[in-house]
Amino acid sequence: MTTLLGRRARILAAVTAAAGLALVAGCSSSDSGGGASKTAAGGVQLAKPGQLTTCTHLPYPPFQSVIDGKVQGFDVSLVDLVAKNLGVKQQILDTPFENFKTGAFLNSGQCDIAAAGMTITEERKKNVDFSDPYFEATQAVLVNKKAGIDSLADVKAKGKKLGAQAQTTGEDYVKSKGYDPISFHSSDAVLNGLRTGQVQAVVIDYPVVQGWLKDKANADAFKVVDNLKTGEQYGFTVKKGNTKLLAAVNKAIKDAKADGTYKKLYEKWIGPYEASAASPAAS
Repeated sequence: MTTLLGRRARILAAVTAAAGLALVAGCSSSDSGGGASKTAAGGVQLAKPGQLTTCTHLPYPPFQSVIDGKVQGFDVSLVDLVAKNLGVKQQILDTPFENFKTGAFLNSGQCDIAAAGMTITEERKKNVDFSDPYFEATQAVLVNKKAGIDSLADVKAKGKKLGAQAQTTGEDYVKSKGYDPISFHSSDAVLNGLRTGQVQAVVIDYPVVQGWLKDKANADAFKVVDNLKTGEQYGFTVKKGNTKLLAAVNKAIKDAKADGTYKKLYEKWIGPYEASAASPAAS
């Protein structure tokens, strides 16, 4: 991606999710004790005995967010399937998003797997091993209906402000097209920036927009004017060389697609199911 000289990131809100903050997933449990084995079914080695520790970055609905005091969502439900096959429970750690690109928490042994609606890229593959893709994503351009914006091009042509989540492929994409977006630390912060008028348009993953526009007040005030097909696919990540856990993750994804579980979870968390969402291979 290209970068304009003199451009600087403008982070409008501090990261609120501190590394190491433990959160309970829908099907999680605590450490099973100091003397317990860290080896799960299939010889998979775990960071902590009795649990599959997942790093994520909250909130990012519908993939992971806190609902009724528990971390729930599409990613969470899929990783629960992996944990079930391993004979353990899932435990979630909320961590800064930049760590997903470097694999820091995987390499340090704090987490076994990372699940954060993360796009598979060649650059990221240098630091982590990706699972098979489990979701095909597009970027949406969401705007305030009163802003007079009918496309991404209008944002620049009419001198409007564009927002995006920092360290994401959506931000990278618009920067490569010559835009200078205002950066926000999370998807919620991006949407709040649009709602409060800090920006008049945002580029953000379409599934996030789908969920947000289910609220009538949001749908009345905001609309999608562009759907950018960037060829993005999401994958879970593990520490490089962790072949046994990677195989277990891929098996869970494959089985879920084959037996209808994937479709049910997709419709529960995201919306109407399309076959493209289960694309078998990364581009």
